[in-house]
Parts: sequence; C-alpha cells; structure tokens
Amino acid sequence: MQTQKDLPLAGIRVVEFGQFIAAPGAAMLLADLGADVIKVEPLRGDSARRFDGTSAQSPMFLAYNRGKRAIALDLRTASGLQAARKLALSCDVVLHNARPGSMESLGLDAATLRDAKPELVHASVTGFGTQGPSRLRPGLDIAAQAESGMMSVTGEAGGPPLKAGFALIDAATALATANAIVVALFRRFRTGHGDTIETSLLTVGVHLQAQLWAEYQCSGALPVRSGNSQPKAAPAADVIEVADGHIVLSAYLDEHWARLCTAIGQPALAGDSRFASNALRVQNRPAMLAILQDALRDFAGEDARALLERHQVVVGVVRDYRQVEASADVQANALLMAVGDGLGGEIVLPGLPFRMGAAAQASTPVVPRLGEHTAQVLRELGYDDESIAAMARNGAIGIDSACEEGAQA
Repeated sequence: MQTQKDLPLAGIRVVEFGQFIAAPGAAMLLADLGADVIKVEPLRGDSARRFDGTSAQSPMFLAYNRGKRAIALDLRTASGLQAARKLALSCDVVLHNARPGSMESLGLDAATLRDAKPELVHASVTGFGTQGPSRLRPGLDIAAQAESGMMSVTGEAGGPPLKAGFALIDAATALATANAIVVALFRRFRTGHGDTIETSLLTVGVHLQAQLWAEYQCSGALPVRSGNSQPKAAPAADVIEVADGHIVLSAYLDEHWARLCTAIGQPALAGDSRFASNALRVQNRPAMLAILQDALRDFAGEDARALLERHQVVVGVVRDYRQVEASADVQANALLMAVGDGLGGEIVLPGLPFRMGAAAQASTPVVPRLGEHTAQVLRELGYDDESIAAMARNGAIGIDSACEEGAQA
C-alpha cells in the first residue's frame, strides 16, 4: 500500500514564506508530491486566511494550503528571525513571494542563505520582476492581467476590457514555480549545486499568450477583443444557446465545417458561397451563427453534444460547478479530492493537474491551522520546551492551543 514515504518528493523539505495564491499554490503542489512543506506565517497568519472576512479558514486559504505544516513567527523579533533562518537552512527549498528587498533585509535572501548552504534552491515570486521600475509595486493577479496584455484581448468586440473569471495568472504562476523548483532539484541531484529561481506574475502572464504574440509579430496587427469567437477562424469557440443552457463548438477547417453541416441536416450549407472557406465564414459569422443557433436551439446540451460528436465535431457543454462535480468524466478521472479543512470537516477540491502512479495520495491531506505545528517544528530545529515557552511569552511565535497545550506553560 502506498505511503507518504513512497511519493516522488518524499525526503525533500520546503519552507514557504508565502501569502495568497502563487507561492502557496506552488508549495502545495510540492506537498502533494510528498515534500515536507513548512509554511511560515506572521502571527496574524497568511492574509488569505482572512480573505473573505471570516474567522475560520477562508476558501482561498483552503484551496492552496493542504498538506503543509504551519509555524507562526514574528520576524521582527530577534528570536523569531533566528528561528526562521535555522529553518531555512534545514530545508532543501526556500520559497517566498515577498517584495524585492524584504528577504535581503532579513538575511533570508538567496545570496545570504546559499553562502551558508550552496546546495539550497531559492525561489521567489514577485508581481513585476526584480529588475524593472515596477519591481517594488505590489503584485496582484488583476494588475498582471492588465499589464501583460491579457485584458486587452478579453471581452466582447467593441466592449470594455475584461479579466478572466478567476485568478488565472496567480494559478498559472503556482504551476510554473513548482515546475522550476522540481527542475532545480533535479539539477541539484546531478551536480550538487543549488540554484536561484525568479519568476513573476507579469512573466507568466506574458508567457501564457505566446500564440497571440506570434500572431502580432507576424502580422503587425494588435490582437483585439472578439468575445467567445476566435477572430481569425469560424466557427471556432463560438457559443450556441441550446434548450437548457449553452454549448461551445469548433469546426473551422473546411472538412470539419462540412461534417457540422451534415450533423445539423444541412449538408448543402458547406458549399454556400457565404461559408465556403474559413475566411468567408469569418466575414459572414453573424449569418452563420444564426443558422447554427436555429438548428440547435431545441436540443438539450447533452443531446447536441452527442449529435455533433457522432459527426466528429469538437463540442463542449458549458457547465456550472455543480454540473462539473457531477460529471462522469470528472468522477472517473478522480479530478477532485477530499481535503481536511483543519477544523474537523472535509471539502472537495481539485487535486494534482496530472496523473502519476507514484503520486497517488496515501491519505487525506489537511489544511493546517495557524501555528498548528510551531512547537513541533521548533523541536525539530533543536529548541527545547523551555525555549519555546519563552519565545511564546515574548511574542516571537504563535502556537495553536488546540494541538500544542502546555507548550506555553
């Protein structure tokens, strides 16, 4: 039977100085793969804990912090900072999303720590990178969506710019950062040398739009907002209203368009002079969509999907979260997993974004309470109970009383 020790990153120790999504999300992926991730929080906790204004774990915190241990330190105190440094040097990876200069002022930056431990992997996430004039600006997903160009291409034609419906760049930055850390660890195992990783929300936001950058460089024309449709292909990503909601379909190659026309019972439409090529379909998109809408409006979404798929047309049913959770494909592929909320309950959340035999979870991961593992981690670093109690009395650490009774006695 698979155990935690069988996971791919078992034996790797990570310290995360993270807030909100990008760095915590990267650390959580490493924890999912077996790393021992220790989350360092200020005594008030990661701001994500209070994101929705509740006193319990917020949904944002639940989403990106499972499987970690949590230690609360006041880095403004000498003993708290000393503990943070000892912890960092006990780890294989240091990960943070502090503003440039913050970790340097604490002696927790890459140069200082790797001078003491050359094999350390040090990873930082910022909003706008560490070199440009925006290096000290606070970085949030929405600012990166705006300044990476993403919002300029999102929205209806002629309408205002729109953001994505979720923190897309934050989530993508978590994936990119975790990937870079794993690559650096692989290099370390081959060479014995650590590395310094830097990424930013702006970097990832620009990277995500590689195809549009290629189109812009090749044509010289700025990409424009075009709603759900692809501006240079039709039908492509076009949304059709059906009896119980919406579907989205794509059939812009001529042979695919012919199959779509056959599927809706109008094979002659493939040769219609308005729609005989992709360029003509783009030019006459409103008329084309009106015909498709009229042909499919009385179908239920699943019936329309079945019809079009029988004719090998790419189609998807637009689902809400309740429908996604009930989806046979989501269930069969185990895309959602049980996560302990740290308060005695469980919720269902997305798991790893890939399947890997060696990464099957051995048990239900739990989101830590603030300071839940403070005393435990400090003991691992060589602190005795008397020292831990003194640090607690002096306000250098925070300890969750529910699981560390007596540590402050």
